[in-house]
Amino acid sequence: MERHTEAMHADTPPESIHMMDAGALAGPGIVFFVMRDNGLPVGMGALRRIDGGHAEIKSMHILAEMRGRRLAWTMLEHLIAEARAAGYRRMSLETGSQPGFAAARGLYERAGFRECPPFDGYVFDPNSIFMTLTLDDRSADA
Repeated sequence: MERHTEAMHADTPPESIHMMDAGALAGPGIVFFVMRDNGLPVGMGALRRIDGGHAEIKSMHILAEMRGRRLAWTMLEHLIAEARAAGYRRMSLETGSQPGFAAARGLYERAGFRECPPFDGYVFDPNSIFMTLTLDDRSADA
C-alpha cells in the first residue's frame, strides 16, 4: 500500500488522486485482494460496490520490480471473476491520463474496458480517464 501511495503521488496532482487509503479499503462494500509470490505481497486490487449491479476497481497495483510477468493481467482476471460471481453486471474504474498510466490503460482496453463519462460522483478531470466494462457474457481472455 505504501508503494502504491508513493506511485500515485509521483505522477498525479493531489486534487486528482482518487485512491482509497488502507483504512477505507477495509470498509464495508469493499473486497480487497493481495497477490503473493512465495509469501511476499507483490500486488493488490480491490472492488468497491457502487450498487447491486455495478462495482468499481480500486487501488490495483503490482510492484514495479514484478511487472512484465502478467501479474496485472492475473489480478484483473481475478477481479472480473469476483465481480461476476458477486452478480455485478458492470465494472468501472478511474485511472490516470498521464503517460505513466499508459500501460494500465492498455491492460484495461485489452480486457474490454472502454472509456466512459465520470461515474458515481466523479467529475471531469483532465488527469483522469474513466473506463467501464459490461460483464454480460464478456470474458477477459486477451
